[in-house]
Order: sequence, then C-alpha cells, then structure tokens
Amino acid sequence: MSGYEVTGFEQAWEAVADVNGWMTRGQAQALFAAGRRCPEHGTIVEIGSFQGRSTIVLALAAPATARIFAIDPHAGNDRGPEEIDGFADAAADDHACFLANLAAAGVNDRVTHLRRFSDDAHTYVDGQLDVLYVDGAHRYGPARKDIRDWGKRVSDGGTLLIHDSFSSVGVTLAIVRELMFGRRFRYIGRSRSLTTYRADLSGRMFGNAARQAKQLAWFVKNIALKLALKLGLGKLMRRLGRQAPEWPY
Repeated sequence: MSGYEVTGFEQAWEAVADVNGWMTRGQAQALFAAGRRCPEHGTIVEIGSFQGRSTIVLALAAPATARIFAIDPHAGNDRGPEEIDGFADAAADDHACFLANLAAAGVNDRVTHLRRFSDDAHTYVDGQLDVLYVDGAHRYGPARKDIRDWGKRVSDGGTLLIHDSFSSVGVTLAIVRELMFGRRFRYIGRSRSLTTYRADLSGRMFGNAARQAKQLAWFVKNIALKLALKLGLGKLMRRLGRQAPEWPY
C-alpha cells in the first residue's frame, strides 16, 4: 500500500492494524482528518511516534507534497502507559520496528524522522506548521514545553492535537496552563484522550475555557480508574471471571 494511493480512512486504518501503539479507531479518525486538512506543500510535525502507528495515519492522509516530521528519540522512555523510564533495552527494537512499519505502509520516503528530543528538534524544522500532534513526554514540564513552544509555530487556522489529554496528570495540567484560558487555540472536541484544537479562536475565550473545563469530570474518572487498577482492581475482576477495564488512553 502506498500513501499516494489511499483514498479514505478505512485504508489507513487497515495499514496500521498490526502496528503496536496506543491509538483507538476514533483517535485515528481524528488524526486522519487533520492530515486531510493539511494544505499542499504544508508541514506536519508529530512529537512522539513510538512504532509508527499515528505516523502512518498522518502520512497516508496528508497531501503528497506535504512535509512530515516524526520526532522521537527512541530512547526507551515515555513509551506508553506506565512505561515512563527503564526501557532502554527496548529502544533499538522500537526504532527498528518504527522504520519497518513505515516501509511496510509505503510511507518511509514521505516521513523525516528526527531521532532526538523535541526541544532539540526545532532547528531541523523550518517555517510554520499546519498540523502539530503532541504525544511525547507526559510529565508536566516537557508536555507544557511541547504545547507552548511547538504550538507557537502552528499557523493561523492550523490544527493542534494532543494525546492523553484529560487522562495524564502532567498533560492535563499543561493544557490547563497553556490552552484552557488561552487566546489562540479553539477546543474542537475529544476522542477519548485525544483532543483537537484549531488556531482560530477569536473573542470566545470564556466559552472555550468552559468547554475544556467540562472535560475535567472525565479526567477525575480516569484518575480514579488508574488508582483502582494500581490497587489491583484488574486482578480482582479477572479472578471473578469478569473483564477488567483497560488503562485509559
């Protein structure tokens, strides 16, 4: 399958069926829609690629002339839920899988991989961004820097997507600090923990803040669920023959 031949979302979703990662069908649809909105010769930046699941969806959706940058150091850190540190032995495998998955989907020639941390990658991407997808480090400091510093580079009318919104504590605090009462990014909606923003907010700051504040109830539910799972809820439910809830993402 080649990225230049994809005509719809179903083909893109099929292309990532066997790619490891934390991205639901609804979240993939949001990414695909953002990639479709990218103009000819536009620029897409993804922060946090893991093994390429989201990268492939964006690349298959984008115009053939778009530039696509995937920023991920593949250092064995911030790999996914409960996998923040201590996976250095998996780094080489993650990188190899990423390259192999892009090649299998036919998009390896469309994506420029920057194997470095996001705050060190600015000089490798010139100009403004039409689509920015943030799914990097989930701690408050790095998440805020990604949203703030890379967000400044999103062009007027461009799209910002953030994974683990209103699920991760660090990412949610960063959103509250940088976007909830911001004057530029309009909250569009959420597919589980993937939020979509558009850089076209004009004079509707308080309504925009209220729409985001409503998501905090879901955030509280997620935190409670994570705590329960850490305390053994999943094991207990499996012993009782019931399906345990998955880690929210």
